Amino acid sequence: MSTTEQTRPVGSRVPNHARMLIDGAWVDSASGANLMVENPARRTAIASIPRGAKEDVDRAVQAAHKAFPAWSKVPPRQRGRLLLRIAEAIEARIEELARIIAEETGNALRTQARPEATLTADIFRYFGGLAGELKGETIPLGENVLSYTRREPLGVVGAIIPWNAPVLLGALKIAPALCAGNTLVLKAAEDAPLGVLLMAEVCQEFLPPGVLNVLTGLGEECGGPLAQNPIIQKLSFTGSTEVGKIIMRAAAERIVPVSLELGGKSPSIVYPDADEDWVVDGVISGMRFTRQSQSCTAGSRLFLHQDIFDSFLGKLTTKVQALKLGDPLDESTDIGSIINEKQFRKICGYVDEGLNRKDARLVFGGLPPKDGPLSQGYFAIPTVFADTSNDWRLAREEIFGPVLVAIPWTDEADAIRMANDSHYGLAAYVWTHEIGSALRAAHAIESGWVQVNQGLGQQPGHSYGGYKQSGIGREFSLEGMLDSFTQRKNVTVNMNVPRRAG
Repeated sequence: MSTTEQTRPVGSRVPNHARMLIDGAWVDSASGANLMVENPARRTAIASIPRGAKEDVDRAVQAAHKAFPAWSKVPPRQRGRLLLRIAEAIEARIEELARIIAEETGNALRTQARPEATLTADIFRYFGGLAGELKGETIPLGENVLSYTRREPLGVVGAIIPWNAPVLLGALKIAPALCAGNTLVLKAAEDAPLGVLLMAEVCQEFLPPGVLNVLTGLGEECGGPLAQNPIIQKLSFTGSTEVGKIIMRAAAERIVPVSLELGGKSPSIVYPDADEDWVVDGVISGMRFTRQSQSCTAGSRLFLHQDIFDSFLGKLTTKVQALKLGDPLDESTDIGSIINEKQFRKICGYVDEGLNRKDARLVFGGLPPKDGPLSQGYFAIPTVFADTSNDWRLAREEIFGPVLVAIPWTDEADAIRMANDSHYGLAAYVWTHEIGSALRAAHAIESGWVQVNQGLGQQPGHSYGGYKQSGIGREFSLEGMLDSFTQRKNVTVNMNVPRRAG
């Protein structure tokens, strides 16, 4: 066996060198160039990966194109059964997968990495069970006309995912796309590709060559050529709004459909009757503090009613400061590390700006320590600022780190106005005992995914996606699969055809 092509990507739990999956084989980049993957909690290299580029993209797309005709003709329920087998195989390796996620992302094993690995298996199981729903409708045009629709796959799908929940987000591309009969070329995030490659290894045990291809590399060198490849019939992207605009422009050149799950600056509105511990717990969950708030759904604008403002922040302070920040692989750790130095410095810059704003009050947190164990990794301290304004940078820009801005309100209409005063519209949270107030707010907020009295994350079956610049399309659901990964064809048959003579 050559050094550039193997049947498996890795030989141990965290490899010294991982390879890409193209046409059923594990390969290096055509150029032989590599990138290093870092453990952000220790700032040490843990693996190298291929630095994929256009030649590798073209090879992967051609493999997917070649595999598409046969795969698209596999009966849907048979494709679903394969996904169910993948789900079982992933479930058997959850602990292995979780440790890789923790090591490469910095997400804490107990609070984040293990739940992500578990939900990944559930995603394959959910979409495997939906294979029988790839069906159309009949249209009543009269007794002499048969008119019906078909749900058909699009072809080769190009997908690009970020690093914050890489395995789960990869599964949300792979499972519905393949269930619907498409083939897929997935570009993993260069900061966190190892768990995705392990998931691909499990998938490849059950899939024909070329149905799933996974590339590693930089966005401009690997993701860009994927978005621009003329064979790609669909682009599915999860990441920043800025890069989403680039993907959309590339799709526009060829009139290729896109699904975009982008950024957020999500509001969390707490009514005066909700100054209670369970709401504080929910706000902490919604803010995703235990994922270092590296989440597009983080409820990072906390609108607290003036009557409970100080009391609620006191409870929040006690509970957040009780969370343990440290080694992601330690079972006692609640909060892990930021993904890389660039993101770490960006977050510190926002915190420093808040500390120097005269209208802002630091409730707790601040800049990270410069010595001690936490200084050895990219550890950001959970931080809350209190301010009366929704108009400064920390209240408007997606920080993607554990920095929360608390803003008081007295009038419900004003709270909703501030919640909607954003070019984002991904998620929102509403907290109250009054169901009328809750639903009134939920219906008025301009977000695609609104949680009432809970801060938990997405679950299979949720119709998840954004309004405004938070994206286009939906994921996690049956309608997400149908709308994102199939196209509808109408067939109309004239039944009133004269009989042939004789």
